Amino acid sequence: MENTKFKKTQEEATQHSCVIIESSHKVTDHYNVHEKLGTGKFGMVFKLTHKDTGRVCAGKFYKGRRAKEREAARKEIELMNHLHHPKLVQCLGAYDHKPEMVMVMEFIAGGELFERIVDDNFEHTEPASVRYMQQILEGIAFMHQQNIVHLDLKPENIVCVDTTGTSIKIIDFGLASKLDGNTALKVMHGTPEFVAPEVINYEPVCLATDMWSIGVICYILLSGESPFQGNSDAETLALVTAAQWEFDEDSFEDITEEAQNFISSLLNKDPRRRMSCEEGLAHPWMETFDSENLSSTKSLSKEKMKRFLARQKWKKAGKAMLALKRMALLSKSDSTASLSSPGKDLPLSPEAEDALQSLERKMQGPPKFTKSLEDQKVTQGSCARLSCHLSGYPDPEVVWLCGDEPVEESSTAQIEYEDDGRCTLILSNVGPEDANVYTCRATNDHGEIFSRAKLTVL
Repeated sequence: MENTKFKKTQEEATQHSCVIIESSHKVTDHYNVHEKLGTGKFGMVFKLTHKDTGRVCAGKFYKGRRAKEREAARKEIELMNHLHHPKLVQCLGAYDHKPEMVMVMEFIAGGELFERIVDDNFEHTEPASVRYMQQILEGIAFMHQQNIVHLDLKPENIVCVDTTGTSIKIIDFGLASKLDGNTALKVMHGTPEFVAPEVINYEPVCLATDMWSIGVICYILLSGESPFQGNSDAETLALVTAAQWEFDEDSFEDITEEAQNFISSLLNKDPRRRMSCEEGLAHPWMETFDSENLSSTKSLSKEKMKRFLARQKWKKAGKAMLALKRMALLSKSDSTASLSSPGKDLPLSPEAEDALQSLERKMQGPPKFTKSLEDQKVTQGSCARLSCHLSGYPDPEVVWLCGDEPVEESSTAQIEYEDDGRCTLILSNVGPEDANVYTCRATNDHGEIFSRAKLTVL
């Protein structure tokens, strides 16, 4: 029965058309740009409406100033032409109007799945979780059939189609890659709690790398707890590297054995021993609940899930790269030896513990400008870039001010943050009204610092 269903979704996928990147127009020729929906390392997402049809869409505005960024944007757009499936968000159009690159996507109104689950008006049960996992497997199975690996599967990238139903889609293919049988792909990016051991060890990734992440998502979906959450990113990554986890008795007391077997078949350190999507769809857990006994199914607690989401909100996405690099260095000194229980006090080797503590001490410090803002004079209609370099740990919170007012990001005002500490405010198509004193204000636990520059528009 599942094979027939999967076949049907494949047939539906062929109805989509391939997108060609439009270079003779800009996105505002065809769409009205509305409020910002989100911000990521790539740039920003805005709500769009088509000027002729009124169709509501989402526009992913890439930074696109450097050749590397433009190449990454093109890669994502081109990959999405191979991902025409009902469980994967669809690319509807693309624009390359230098310096701006925009991908137009389906607008998905329901928000993140995990955010929906903790809503007081929404019932969270194991059978409902089966259906969510089934949809995730269907979408990723289609990707894997094209030999494309997602490499960034996490709760934020599983979203609900609308605000009332239980249909979901997978989003964000910015890290996705097409595997080449002749060339091994190694990556050093991802989110510590969801990344597979082979990524941390800088070993070749494969389709099974996604399956590990699916196992982590399923574990959290059913329990509200993260199987590899340590007291720091380094601890989390050490636990992942050791593939050390367990079913918490309290959290899994009411969860079926089939569900636990499903998770165990995914969270295997050896990628060759993890279930594939097709095997997951054929797993007994998918058939555990039928329509006759759904009404008697016990609701799952949402309290732990609420705490998990609260913790995720204050985590900085930028820490992922730092943590992975740190873990890669620590692994050279065999820091993952002798691990304790997941999420508790992790006894790293004495050398690794000393190195980690020393690194933390050295990194602590107030914000400092290693390069300050400089006054600029630009001609009307051109682009202004106000750039500075920051250091400090924890990572400083940065606010840009125009005069005394905070700068709001828009299609003509973009803020970039680089891993090396560079902070840049980019103002496109500047006019006389943009002339002002601009301030970059950086704050962390150890202090606050300002850098100012005057922008003159000629």
